[in-house]
Amino acid sequence: MTPYWTSRDGRHALYLGDCLDVLPGLAPGSVGAVVTDPPYSSGGLYRADRMKDTRTKYQSFSVVDEKPLFSGDNRDQRSWCLWCCLWMGLLRRTCRSGAVLATFTDWRQLPTATGAIQAAGWLWLGIASWDKVDARPVPNRFRSQTEFLVWGSNGPRPCVTSPGTSYHAGAWSVRPPKSDREHSTQKPVKLLEMIVAIADDDDLVLDPFAGSGTTGVACIRTGRRFIGVELEPRYADIAVRRMERELERRPLPGMEPEADPCDVQPELFAES
Repeated sequence: MTPYWTSRDGRHALYLGDCLDVLPGLAPGSVGAVVTDPPYSSGGLYRADRMKDTRTKYQSFSVVDEKPLFSGDNRDQRSWCLWCCLWMGLLRRTCRSGAVLATFTDWRQLPTATGAIQAAGWLWLGIASWDKVDARPVPNRFRSQTEFLVWGSNGPRPCVTSPGTSYHAGAWSVRPPKSDREHSTQKPVKLLEMIVAIADDDDLVLDPFAGSGTTGVACIRTGRRFIGVELEPRYADIAVRRMERELERRPLPGMEPEADPCDVQPELFAES
């Protein structure tokens, strides 16, 4: 299958199509990490809200710049679980031994997502959390302020300390994008930068639900190779534009900008 887009240096590519059709054509064992944000088939306060279109579920009525719709977000919980098992199972063939799968979900689908990752044959290793900081308040309820990252590995993953060992936070407080949002459920690039760091420096990172290309942008910023799959042509074009813009901004070797002293990174705490 020919990529919809490939970067000039050949390190980044995007396929247009259903990941269930694209994944079997990728080279076995070529991927070092999967970081993705699939449709949750959730949203709203009540069960009937799940069947509404994504613009109604995820955008405020006051929003003037309406985002394109995306499909696959109207499954009931049982069919969503079976669908997750399908694409998670295909990913195991594409990933090398010990590769990570990290997939976002919300509180409604958290139990289902943790069941699906195990049913698909992955070794479930835990849950990380994203604190959205200023989520919309709802009367007489706790805010839905947290989304989750269910993650596991393709077989055993080494857990040893050696020179150069990386340590990663399991919770992040990052505000969602606002003025620069191009997808109604878009994640912040800063958040994805910290998540793709679980992959080795030159690993190939795969996102089978690329959306507006945030995982790809994060990979470009952190020096990792990227391959994405996106079903919706309008979002594929947005993803390509964002990644090409990021590649143009990338400094030449030896001319990297200094770190912003106001950029606060999450602290790592020793286990008690």
